[in-house]
Amino acid sequence: MEILDSLNEAQKQALLCTKGAVLVTAGAGSGKTKLLTHRIAYLIQHEHIDESKILAITFTNKAAREMKERVSKLLGTPNGVWVSTFHSMCLKILRKHITKLGSYTSDFSIYSESDSEKTLKQVIKDLSLNMDNYKHYANVISNCQNDNVDIYTYAKRYLIEQEDLINVYETYQKTLEKNNALDFDNLLTKTYELFVTHSDVLDYYSNLFEYIFVDEFQDTNKIQYDIVKLLSKTHKNIFVVGDEDQCVYTWRGAKFQNIFDFKNDFAPVKIFKLEQNYRSTKNIIDKANKLIKNNTERFDKILWTANEEGKNVECNEYYDEQQEAESVATKIIKLIELYGYKYNDIAILMRMNALTLSFEQKMLNYNIPYRIYGGFKFYERQEIKNLISYLRLFTNQNDDTALMRIINFPKRAIGDVAINKLREYAYSKNLSMLMGMVHLYNNSEDNSALYSKIKSFVESYNKLKDIYCKVKLDEFCKRVIDEFNIKTAYMDKSDENTDKLYNLDVFVNSISEFIFNNQDATLSDYLESITLETDLDFMGTDDTVTISTVHSVKGLEFKVVFVVGLEEGLFPISRAYESDKEMEEERRLMYVAMTRAKERLFLSYANTRYLHGKRSPTIVSRFIDEIGVSLPTKPKKYIDTQHDYNKYGNNYKSFYNYNNIKQQTASTTTHNGYTMATSINKEEKPKKDTSIYKKGQVVNHPKFGKGTILDIVDDGVCADIDFEKFGKKTLILEIAPLEIL
Repeated sequence: MEILDSLNEAQKQALLCTKGAVLVTAGAGSGKTKLLTHRIAYLIQHEHIDESKILAITFTNKAAREMKERVSKLLGTPNGVWVSTFHSMCLKILRKHITKLGSYTSDFSIYSESDSEKTLKQVIKDLSLNMDNYKHYANVISNCQNDNVDIYTYAKRYLIEQEDLINVYETYQKTLEKNNALDFDNLLTKTYELFVTHSDVLDYYSNLFEYIFVDEFQDTNKIQYDIVKLLSKTHKNIFVVGDEDQCVYTWRGAKFQNIFDFKNDFAPVKIFKLEQNYRSTKNIIDKANKLIKNNTERFDKILWTANEEGKNVECNEYYDEQQEAESVATKIIKLIELYGYKYNDIAILMRMNALTLSFEQKMLNYNIPYRIYGGFKFYERQEIKNLISYLRLFTNQNDDTALMRIINFPKRAIGDVAINKLREYAYSKNLSMLMGMVHLYNNSEDNSALYSKIKSFVESYNKLKDIYCKVKLDEFCKRVIDEFNIKTAYMDKSDENTDKLYNLDVFVNSISEFIFNNQDATLSDYLESITLETDLDFMGTDDTVTISTVHSVKGLEFKVVFVVGLEEGLFPISRAYESDKEMEEERRLMYVAMTRAKERLFLSYANTRYLHGKRSPTIVSRFIDEIGVSLPTKPKKYIDTQHDYNKYGNNYKSFYNYNNIKQQTASTTTHNGYTMATSINKEEKPKKDTSIYKKGQVVNHPKFGKGTILDIVDDGVCADIDFEKFGKKTLILEIAPLEIL
C-alpha cells in the first residue's frame, strides 16, 4: 500500500489504529508530521472518510499550510480537510455563532497584544488604580483564560487580594464586549462558552468531526484541552501526538500533564512510541538522551537513529562573551567557506535575548547576514498599525481602541481634553466613540466646539463608508490613505519618513496579493489573516544566520546549531533553582535546543560575562556535565591561506589575534560603540538609572542611529529597540549610550 510504504513499523501500527483514542509519544525528529499527514490521507483514501469530517489542529499557520499541502500531495488532489491552529479554528466558529453570546456581532475585531495592552491600561486608568500593577493584572487575566477558570475561583485558589483584581478583570471583559472585540485568549474562552451554553452548536461540530487530530499536544493549555474534549464527545476518534520532553511553554499556560491526563480522560487509550530520529546524527542523539534522562516527569523512551555517527558534539570554554561571539563568527565563516554550508543552515541559540548583543556585533563586523527572531514584525510597525486601525473602523464601528489610536493622527488638534469630552458624549448616548462622533455630526448643536474638531473626520468616514463594499479591497485601502491624508504625516523629507511611505505601499500591495489568492475575501478576512500570523510563520525565508532564543525556534531544524551562554543562572535560568518542576522545564528547553541540530552541534560558555550592569565570574551550566561531552576545548589557532577573508569587510579581525589572556587589572574594553568595565576585581562604577526608559520612546544610539523602544525586557535589564537602519536589537540599558529624543 503506497501510503504505508515509507513508514517505519511503529508509524504503521499507529496509523492503522483508526478507531478510538490514540496517543503517540513522538520523540524529536521522529516523523510525527509524516505520520499525521499519512494517517489523514489513509482515512480518506482507504477508509473512505469524508474530508470535511476530519479536523487537524496544529500550532502555527505555517505548519497548518504545510500539513494541508502534504495531504494534497499524498492524495494527488486538493483536499477539504479542516487544518488550522486552535485560534483559527475558534475564530471560524465564532464568526458564525458569536451572536448567541451577549451583544457581539460577527464582525468583531481581534485585538493584537498591543491592542489588548492599550485597552487594559485604559481600564486601569479609568478605575483610578496604580498603573505599576499592570503586569500583574495582565498576567492574572491571561492565566484565568488559559486555565479556563473564572476570576473568583482563580483569586480564591491563589489567595490573591480580590476586590481590585476582580474589578479590573470584569471591566476589561466588558470593555472588550462594548468594543465588539476579542483578545487572543477570548477566541478560546468564548468558543468554550459557546459550546457549554448552546448544546446545539456543540452537537453540530461534535457530530461533524468524526476524526480529530492534535499536533504538539504537550503544548496545549487547559482551555484548549477542554475544547478538544467537547469536540470529540460524539465519535471519540481522537489522535494526539506529543512529546513531554519538548514542553517548554508552561510559563504561558501549556500543561504537558495533559498527555498523562489523556490516558484517563479518554480511556481506553492505545499508546504508541516513535523513538527513531530521522533528523540528527548518532552523536547528537546520544548526548540529548543523556541529558533528558535526568528528568522524572516523562515517559520511558530512548531516541535512536540509523543516521551516521557524525561529528562529535563540541564544547568550548571562553574568557568572556566577546571571545565567545568572535569564535562563533569565525566558525561560521569556516563552515561556509570550507564545508559548503549556507547561512540559513546555521542557528545561534540562547536562553535569553539579552545575550544577542555580542553576536550581533560580530555578525556585523564579519558581514555575516543574520536575523533575530521574536523581533519586530512588519504589521507591528507604527505606520502600519495606524492604517490597520483606520481599516478596522469599517469592519467594526464599536472598536474604540482603534479609534483612540488614530483620532488625532494625522494631527487634527484633538487633544486629551477633547477626547475625554467626546468619550463622555458618546457614552451618555450609549454609543461607541465613532458612532458618538457621527451622532454629534448630525446634531452639531449639542457641542459646537467639539463638532468643529470632528467634522472633517466624520465627513471622510461617511464618504468612505458609502464605497466600502463597492470597490476592491486594495483600492479601498488607497482611498482610506488619501481621504484621511495619512501620507501628510510623513511628508518631511527624511530616511525615516521615506521608509514609512514605502511601507504603506507594501501594505497595499499585500492586500492586492491576498485578494488575488482569495477571490471572495473580505476586509475582515484580510485583517484576521495578518493578526493571527506568528513569528514562526516567517522563519526560514532568507539566507541568513538565525539568532534566537530557544523558545522561538521550537519545531524548526538546522544543519548547524550553536548553543551559547551555558552558565548557571543563564541556562538553567536562576529562578529554576527553587523548583524541581522549573529545573525540569529548563532541561527540556536544553533538549529542544540540542535536537534542532542535524549535523553539527557546538556548546559554549564564558568564564566571565557582563550582565545586569556588572561583570561577574560564572559557573559552567550543570547541563554540560549531564550531557557528558568531552572536556571543554580551547579554540585552536586556524590559519587558512587559500581563502580571502577581506570580503567579510574592513572590520574583519582574526579571532586568533584576540587577546585570550585578560589581565585582572584591565579596566575597560570597547564594545559596540561604548565602553564597559572588564575588571572582575575593581569596584564597579555607580549604576545608571534605567527607569528613565519607557516603551514607545524614540532614542538615538551613536552607532545604530534613531530607533523606537518596543519593549523593556528581562525584568528591566534590556530593551528591544527597532532601529530605522539596523532593525530590531536588544541592548543592555545600563551600558547602552542611548539618548532619549
